[in-house]
Amino acid sequence: MTSKRSQPELKPKPLDALVVLAVLLLGVAAAWLAYGGENSGALTATVKHRGQVVARVELSSLAEEKTVSIDGAYHLTVTLDRTGAAVTDSDCPGQDCLHTGRITRAGQSIVCLPEQVIVTLEGKAPSPDVVLG
Repeated sequence: MTSKRSQPELKPKPLDALVVLAVLLLGVAAAWLAYGGENSGALTATVKHRGQVVARVELSSLAEEKTVSIDGAYHLTVTLDRTGAAVTDSDCPGQDCLHTGRITRAGQSIVCLPEQVIVTLEGKAPSPDVVLG
């Protein structure tokens, strides 16, 4: 003999919509604080090749794009402008530096291991990676 168990029906209540709305607003606010806020002041880009500083540029002082070419075992082109930096051309294997994309916030970096190139952005106060609270 088998008995049928009845499952309680779950019906949304009016307060459920408020809870969902509050969670969505909290998520949007957290995302805005983490990613949508202002840059952390004046950014300085530093390009290092094999431990030596090749270029150090205050990005806010740039009127137009500046390119830094690095020639070694592999060729890299780093493009700098007022908003950030990116490796725009590379013939290194894997091309992780190219696939990193554009960096725009203090504390971010692009690394090319085969050619030993590091591009970093520095600011007055680094932007937080995570906001806990």
